[in-house]
Amino acid sequence: MKNSLFLIFALSPLIYACNPTGSQQDEDAPAAQGAPEAATEPRPTQVALLTAEGFQDAEAFMPLGYLTNHGCEVTVVGMNTGRVKAYNSDFTIEIQKRVADVSAAEFDALVIPGGKAPAKLRESSEVIDFVTAFHRMGQPIAAVCHGPQILITAGILEGRNATGVEGIADELREADVNYSDEALVIDGHFITSRVPDDLPEFVKAIADAVEKQEEKATI
Repeated sequence: MKNSLFLIFALSPLIYACNPTGSQQDEDAPAAQGAPEAATEPRPTQVALLTAEGFQDAEAFMPLGYLTNHGCEVTVVGMNTGRVKAYNSDFTIEIQKRVADVSAAEFDALVIPGGKAPAKLRESSEVIDFVTAFHRMGQPIAAVCHGPQILITAGILEGRNATGVEGIADELREADVNYSDEALVIDGHFITSRVPDDLPEFVKAIADAVEKQEEKATI
């Protein structure tokens, strides 16, 4: 129930994304015709959400909604484009771009939901190269539940502090990761959480990290 309510609040502002008919903006439009041209809008923070068939629904949609409502442009990336289904519900999500067709340099942060999708994604060398590139650039990488499995395969969590769902705790330790059974673990540009109940802290940490990226870009 807690996660369902959080999902509603995270996504509800998207309903009002379009300007309503007869709004003040429309009424003022003619008066603004002679005004100086507005300054160019800054580039929105670009976030890649990496997933596949069998994702965990809340772990994908909560970050997607929360970050979108905070002004980020979130692109859902996977091995192939098309609609994929969650393993735990009838929710589906559209994979907008293939990993093979994008580069980490196009994005400012990476989010990896859990579920059964990471087990498939970690088998792709293109996915591993994509994730590793974020690490090399020091960009925020956020993984929840089984998401850290991809980071293990990429070999970029060694010696780091991280968490994940209990079922991968031993795998994390075997990869020389300092595992902690905590809702949120942040180590440098890595953000990890365990389960859907941790999502409120997880998404806020991602938003904080991308905000810091924005501040760096303006310096």
